[in-house]
Amino acid sequence: MLKIVALAAAAGTFAALGAPAFAQQAKDTAQANFVDRSGTETGRAHLTAANDGVLFEVEVSGLTPRKWVALHIHESGTCDHAGGHESAGGHFNPDDKEHGFLSANGPHAGDLPNQYVADDGVLRAHIYSTTVRLDDAERGIRGRALVVHAGSDDYRTDPAGGAGDRLACAVIQ
Repeated sequence: MLKIVALAAAAGTFAALGAPAFAQQAKDTAQANFVDRSGTETGRAHLTAANDGVLFEVEVSGLTPRKWVALHIHESGTCDHAGGHESAGGHFNPDDKEHGFLSANGPHAGDLPNQYVADDGVLRAHIYSTTVRLDDAERGIRGRALVVHAGSDDYRTDPAGGAGDRLACAVIQ
């Protein structure tokens, strides 16, 4: 019975929005579910397209408390926890720039500011980036990965700011 009610509710939402509006809403948002190095789901990100960029709403648990950590957009939409999430590849860098906000020839499009992990071991953040888009075009990040690193980004060192191990990874869908 619950499945029928959920289906009816979804159909009602679709009908209320209308097919074009529902399709546009799906195109303007994405979700990414983080997994840690053991393959356990540890959080999620909700992404929303805006006029000139993307808004990221991120929550990831199980991290070392009271610490700044790097969060980057990586080029590949693969999060193989068994390989330490190395399958996500390097930072998303369609302009072939150097890494870091403080680099003379940077940053990568996938460079995002460091984020703080609270006392409870949870990273919670709202981030806005104008260097990417929520599509599959040249600057698009749908199908790519978000990665939380063990350390902070120094915003200078190529290729990844000395941010350390990849602790959590999520494919943007």
